[in-house]
Amino acid sequence: MKKPHNHPTQNLTIPLEISKTPMLLHGDVDHKRAEIKHHFNSTWDTYEKLFECLKNDQAYYEQPEPLRHPLIFYLAHTAVFYVNKLRVSKLIEHNIDEQIESMMAIGVDEMSWDDVNSANYDWPPVADVYRYRDQVKAMVLDLINSLPLNLPINWQDPFWIILMGIEHERIHLETSSVLIRQLDLEFVAPSDHWPAHETDHAVVDNRLLPVPGGTVEQGRSRPSDTYGWDNEYGQLRTDVASFKAAQYLVSNAQYLAFVEDGGYKDQQWWTEEGWQWRCFRQAEHPTFWRQQDGTWLYRNMTNEVSMPWSWPVDVNYLEAKAYCNWLAARTGKPIRLPTEAEWYRLYDHTMADQAHYPHWTAAPGNIDMAHAASAMPVDRFLFGAEQFGDVIGNVWQWTETAIDGFEGFAVHPAYDDFSVPTFDGQHNLIKGGSWISTGNEAHLASRYAFRRHFFQHAGFRYIESETQVNQTFNTYETDELIAQYLEFHYGAEYFGVPNFPKACIDALLPHVDLSHHARALDLGCAVGRSSFELARHYDHVDGVDFSTRFIRNAINLVAHGEVKYMIPTEGELTAIKSFSLDDLALGERVNRIEFSQGDACNLKDKYSDYDLIFAGNLIDRLYQPKQFLLSIQERIKPGGYLVLTSPYTWLEEFTEKQNWLGGIKVNGENVTTLDALKEVLGTQFDLVALPQDVPFVIRETARKHQHTIAQLTIWHKRP
Repeated sequence: MKKPHNHPTQNLTIPLEISKTPMLLHGDVDHKRAEIKHHFNSTWDTYEKLFECLKNDQAYYEQPEPLRHPLIFYLAHTAVFYVNKLRVSKLIEHNIDEQIESMMAIGVDEMSWDDVNSANYDWPPVADVYRYRDQVKAMVLDLINSLPLNLPINWQDPFWIILMGIEHERIHLETSSVLIRQLDLEFVAPSDHWPAHETDHAVVDNRLLPVPGGTVEQGRSRPSDTYGWDNEYGQLRTDVASFKAAQYLVSNAQYLAFVEDGGYKDQQWWTEEGWQWRCFRQAEHPTFWRQQDGTWLYRNMTNEVSMPWSWPVDVNYLEAKAYCNWLAARTGKPIRLPTEAEWYRLYDHTMADQAHYPHWTAAPGNIDMAHAASAMPVDRFLFGAEQFGDVIGNVWQWTETAIDGFEGFAVHPAYDDFSVPTFDGQHNLIKGGSWISTGNEAHLASRYAFRRHFFQHAGFRYIESETQVNQTFNTYETDELIAQYLEFHYGAEYFGVPNFPKACIDALLPHVDLSHHARALDLGCAVGRSSFELARHYDHVDGVDFSTRFIRNAINLVAHGEVKYMIPTEGELTAIKSFSLDDLALGERVNRIEFSQGDACNLKDKYSDYDLIFAGNLIDRLYQPKQFLLSIQERIKPGGYLVLTSPYTWLEEFTEKQNWLGGIKVNGENVTTLDALKEVLGTQFDLVALPQDVPFVIRETARKHQHTIAQLTIWHKRP
């Protein structure tokens, strides 16, 4: 049956109590099992109490945010998550309700603020979803009672999946509360379980206070003391320069100055993305503000009140960034949002002597649902000698940092799409938690990131710093072809076949005169491995490829020294891979390489005077291979070398048949590509040594590979 609603009372003073996340390293097994059961029940019941704020069944099907599903989806989704992850982990064998589980499995990441979701769904009745939740709850409780439990609990253990489901529901406790906050008031009602703070007071001045520099150490190791998401594990060390930070979060009153100065109508303060979003949404003020008869009103989760000017403003990253740009111009100071590392430096500076979650006996700020189901004045909770407000809690704080994995990052196999899809440079981290952040969200190591137009219970603190933000390269390459070539150039060796680009360079070295090593050209360099190998021996290497997508990855390698990519394993399933140039002993001479886009058949004049030109698997992909061979000869110094490799797979898709060098009959006689090379190059070049076969394997999926043999020829230009 559908759960009854708890309608509003007049005494809205006592918020819900919710369990703390369990410690996983030590303890009595029976006690830990009981603790996890209590943690599960507390989370489950609190989540359902959130939905008691909805007035009627129709509220479940409203879509307050057009880029996200209605609340009926999220009511079911957290239960479906348990079933799906338990099945993936082979802890259960059967579905409970295949229709609900197929419909409610995948949430919505707001891919673009103007990508309106127009999909139609045949959502189930509310009572059916509650009935489904009851079935899942009974199943999970039975598993908690029966699954083997050993301490410490590691992320490969069965109970890690139970904890994953609990923490996943706590995330949606927060995100669903934001959707309720966006619902029209006719669909929501205050609840005595969710009391908003009721007082405002005089607005405080927001001063900039010094924060000393220092080293920030991030990253957890396994086993960990509490549950953590995969992006929290690994290591990152950052040296942070001193800076000044606003004493308080930006309040509604402080943000009003930006609104009244026409900030939402002046493009100069906004990033290009931000201005496009503002125009699309026709935003003139923060989403949770409303003006009526000249008076500003503020939307809490379940009610609307007169504007609490001393509370923090709720905005997305784009709005926070625009405000910082505006304030920087007004003050003449380098004002911006803090990075993730700078937020940690502020935390270390102000809270070094305080217990961290879950070790505190009482929440030190407006967090963990300890005080109110809303924000509170920005000076209510103060930290450190300087009395910084809300270092943690009240509302999340936007940062300049786009989320990435730490060194040593690994995906949890049961939830491989939790973090990696956000490693795209478009999801910025929020830090510090909000009033409804519980469990892992309240943990110091937590790392949650959302698209920059996303609304959360989030605001911001600005800093003053001359340090330029150097965003770590963080994109996981997901283009299947590019990822395939990254694996081909830098990944594993398959079936005992050596890495092809490296094998080619190793094969040519004994046959060339390395006393002339000023300049080399790598034509058709793709993602660059042969260029890096040539840089071991030549003072300058030009890497040229026709594809800008290939060149982009090669350039990123020079700039950042590492690349991360996703390769297909089976069907739509993928695995993540990463490598660094240092791991391959290729990082010392990257300054010798210049990558650029170019057409091998129509190169610019600057590509000349080379001691060696390497064209790996190129000639049978050119539209004019003979023209290429004739023109390339003049770009090589006398005494220099031209090295060609090719499997000679001539295809009309790339080269019209009339332009094939070989693999054809001329006057009834067979002509091979090697025959044609000797004819075209023979006037100026001598063939050095015998042609060599160089095998290579290209991985397509975990069980499908291409095994090919290229022929390598080395041509010496006569002095």
